[in-house]
Amino acid sequence: MGTPGAFCISCGAALQPDHRFCPKCGAERWTPAGESPAARPPPGPGTQPFERTPPVPAASPRLRWLPFVFAAGSIFWLIQLVQFAAVLSAPAGRDQLRQALTQAGLSGDVTTLLVAESVIVVLFMGTAAALHAAAYFGLRALRPWGWITAVIVAAAWSLILVGIPVLLVLLRRTTRRAYGIS
Repeated sequence: MGTPGAFCISCGAALQPDHRFCPKCGAERWTPAGESPAARPPPGPGTQPFERTPPVPAASPRLRWLPFVFAAGSIFWLIQLVQFAAVLSAPAGRDQLRQALTQAGLSGDVTTLLVAESVIVVLFMGTAAALHAAAYFGLRALRPWGWITAVIVAAAWSLILVGIPVLLVLLRRTTRRAYGIS
């Protein structure tokens, strides 16, 4: 147990003589004015260092629009997913999809093909919406993983030429440095 009077001034938990921080609330142990903080033992092995993390640099005003492009992409894919789900849920919509598969020259069990196609389309749209959302949140927080996700999404969009301008912006040196990529 702690020595008499060795209690946390924030939460009242008992403190051991070697405790520098309260094990319950994390508050620093109060030190009288005459006692030097250097006289305390250093934190034990396995504890987190108490160095301050460097501040996150502010995003360039020219790049503030970038995350919102990916937010719009996420909303686009969610709308596409809901529309596809509406077509699948309606009997007339399923019939139209079956006819389209038959007219495309596919033979055999059309219902099984329709289920397989539906699973692939839903997985694709869900993945696209999730990647766009991850890029949005990562870019807003100025995280390197957000930049990487945004590059992957823009590269995928560049297959249909839409993503090339965004990809060029992402690959510029100033944009890479803003997101911690050298």
